[in-house]
Amino acid sequence: MTPSFRQQFERLALRLGELDALLADGSIAADMKRYRELGREHAEASALVELFRRYEQRERDRASAEQMLAESAGDEAMAAFARDESSAAAVDLERLLGELQTALLPRDADDTRNVFLEIRAGTGGDESALF
Repeated sequence: MTPSFRQQFERLALRLGELDALLADGSIAADMKRYRELGREHAEASALVELFRRYEQRERDRASAEQMLAESAGDEAMAAFARDESSAAAVDLERLLGELQTALLPRDADDTRNVFLEIRAGTGGDESALF
């Protein structure tokens, strides 16, 4: 993960803390429009921050597995376990990084709008109205 990418998620974690404080404030709850906007932002930010926290945890897991591998010079079973854990963490890190990159893609403006969908029977009489 690039330092700028990591810094962006750390800023998002700080913003999540600010949102928690704002949503706990009673004066914000009086303005329902503002409260709804902050609630939506909080929901989006908390999902991203949770994903980033899982990524950081797997980084720590991989580092501890590498350290265990370095320290287990005589114990072959421990070294095999450390290699397996390190490779599993590497696979998880790649998957989580892809999820993080996908989560940061810009949203479509129409994603938050409501839609009415009308389904009508086609030609063919009453039988066409059955699903």
